[in-house]
Amino acid sequence: MVVKGEQLSSSTTAVPKQKKQRQRNRPRNKRNRLEDNGAQFEKESEMQKAASNQSQNASADKTREQIMSEREAKKQAKLAKKQKSTTPATTIITEVEQTTITKKLTTTTTTTTNDKAELASMALGTPLKVAASSDPAVPACKPADSSCAATTPGEKTREQIKAEREAKKAAKQAAKTVKSSASNVDTVTQKVNNLEVAPRIAAAEPALGTEEEKKKPSLSKAERRAIQEAQRAAKAQAQAKQTAPVSAAAKGAASSVKKTPSVTATPVKEVKRDSESPGKSPAKCSPIKAERECKVKLFNHLVCANKDASLFINDARVHPSIARLGVQYSERTIVGSNARCIAFLHALRQVVQDFETPAKKEFGRSLDGAVKYHVDHLNKCRPLAVSVFNAYKQFKNQLTQLPGDKPETELKELLGHFIDTYIENQIGKAAQAISSSMQEKITDGDVLLTFACSSLIQFICEEAKRRKVDFRVIVVDSRPFCEGQEMLRRLHAHGIPCTYVLINAVGYVMPEATKVMLGAHALLANGYVMARAGTAQVALVANSHNVPVLVCCETHKFSERFQTDAIVYNELCDPNQLVMNAKCCLNNWQKSRLTPLNLSYDITPPELVSAVVTEVAILPCTSVPVILRIKPDIGY
Repeated sequence: MVVKGEQLSSSTTAVPKQKKQRQRNRPRNKRNRLEDNGAQFEKESEMQKAASNQSQNASADKTREQIMSEREAKKQAKLAKKQKSTTPATTIITEVEQTTITKKLTTTTTTTTNDKAELASMALGTPLKVAASSDPAVPACKPADSSCAATTPGEKTREQIKAEREAKKAAKQAAKTVKSSASNVDTVTQKVNNLEVAPRIAAAEPALGTEEEKKKPSLSKAERRAIQEAQRAAKAQAQAKQTAPVSAAAKGAASSVKKTPSVTATPVKEVKRDSESPGKSPAKCSPIKAERECKVKLFNHLVCANKDASLFINDARVHPSIARLGVQYSERTIVGSNARCIAFLHALRQVVQDFETPAKKEFGRSLDGAVKYHVDHLNKCRPLAVSVFNAYKQFKNQLTQLPGDKPETELKELLGHFIDTYIENQIGKAAQAISSSMQEKITDGDVLLTFACSSLIQFICEEAKRRKVDFRVIVVDSRPFCEGQEMLRRLHAHGIPCTYVLINAVGYVMPEATKVMLGAHALLANGYVMARAGTAQVALVANSHNVPVLVCCETHKFSERFQTDAIVYNELCDPNQLVMNAKCCLNNWQKSRLTPLNLSYDITPPELVSAVVTEVAILPCTSVPVILRIKPDIGY
């Protein structure tokens, strides 16, 4: 630090001016002069002591640079401690860094002490002399000066000593970590080198591949096909060579062994050749099934009866009676709403009798889960009829009302009694009530026209024959099931005169009819009648000829569903049933784009129905919600 002459002169002249001003205010006499001189010496000695104390305390005071250096030393010590637990690849304090830190500390302390000594000397009025040195930027002090004696380069302050000690400790710890982690550093460096080399190799390989691809000549489509065909032929020859010795050995073996190698190779190739569009046909299915599943998009939501044998056998959870019933449903050996409902309730009674409650479980809840599984199985075989679903709903309601303090045998007897009463009341007595109300409408000379086969219409006609009413019946039938033939056989067995026509001749025989009596699969809440496909056409022709149409339906067939067409919900049948023989125009329809639609039911609007005959009363179609409200246990 260089002190200029102008600063020294200004500092020296400032003290005498202050003394002159003080002396002017006091009277001039010898006593005062002596007192002033004594006070002056005392003040000077006090100022010197204060300057020496300030110079000593200056070393004790910490500047900002010292604090920063101490913080850096502490941070470095902490980092050195972390290096032991984490990774050795961190910055290490070396001896060079230690020396630089100590130099900074010494320079900062000397500069700060020199500045404070200068201020003290300026206050005392003793100018500092600048010693000539080789470096003009470094100031020199007299050795006799007390302010300079405190900051000689040989002595060190307390903070410097602490900083040096911390730096030494950090250096020792860093040296220890270097020795222990030398091997780890080598492994890390090797991994880094490998990572740097690997991308270079990976970058070089595609370049070589592209150069080789550029060198290869481009092949045309015909050449590629020829190469693929040659490869396929080579594979076929190799497979033939492998199968040849196996077949030769199989000839001498037993017949059971002969069958195994012959099934393996050929059929897979045939399926691959036939299925030209694998996206449309599902895997592991024959081409015929795949083509049957190709429906019109408008009817993709409709359900078809499944005849797959895997649903009916090898299922331990399905009761044998339910498995048998599912086969009968899918093969259409049991047809009709009442017949399907009665068969379901009889099978359900067998399930209840053979059921065993698991340990630590309640009878009602465990039986409910078992029955639900069986109902789902029947639904997979064929979609459930409305009558079957309503009966299942009533059975579930009865399960919830079972008392919990009775033994299992009594509970099974209660459920069996409920099934018997349901069949008797909802089907048997309901048919008798409908028949008694219809007998008033059938008179001598009537010609009754009916469609397909209905057990309720058959019962009404048989009751009228017992009453010796002179009437005759026209049975209208349609393909593919031709259920009217069974109706014709039953009526003829009771001696009722009948006429049998197909639906295409209904317009020819309709003028002869006096009443049209139709059965129903279900009666919907909006008044529409869901019945066998063709019922709506017969009702339309009867309406055009002003012939009354009476629909006979029990209340257990009433449904809360709303439906105005036959596409929203229906059941699909097998399209191959529409093919009569080999000469039919629909023969081999799978090879063409034509997809025959074989619906089970149709919807008859209430405008074409004169009245609905139930066990409650003869009502219009619009009164179905009233019946559902009076009997809330009906419907689903």
